Amino acid sequence: MRIPILKLHQYLLVSVQVDLDDRTALQFQEDLLNKIHLEGSLGVVIDLTSVDMIDSFIAKVLGDVVDMSNLMGAKVVLTGIQPAVAITLIDMGITLNDVQTALDLEQGLEKLQQELEG
Repeated sequence: MRIPILKLHQYLLVSVQVDLDDRTALQFQEDLLNKIHLEGSLGVVIDLTSVDMIDSFIAKVLGDVVDMSNLMGAKVVLTGIQPAVAITLIDMGITLNDVQTALDLEQGLEKLQQELEG
């Protein structure tokens, strides 16, 4: 199963609407990095509103996606992190350093625009 990646101007929008298993997460990582490269995207908003649970591998993949995207010149904002996901990340000692977050997709886009504009 693939996670759709939409293009909006110079940004990519991702809304994760499926349960993330290891295979889906790795496929998403590859798809997103390829899309950033092909489109020359400056920023990515990843909406996690529908993600209720997360394990250590998925958390690592998300962190890697953020780091790899930054290396490719695309800023990432994570939106819609559910309380259970935030608790799990902290309990596992996973910190997503230098990752912008927002409550919803709209705020995430605004935050991304502000960051890219200065």
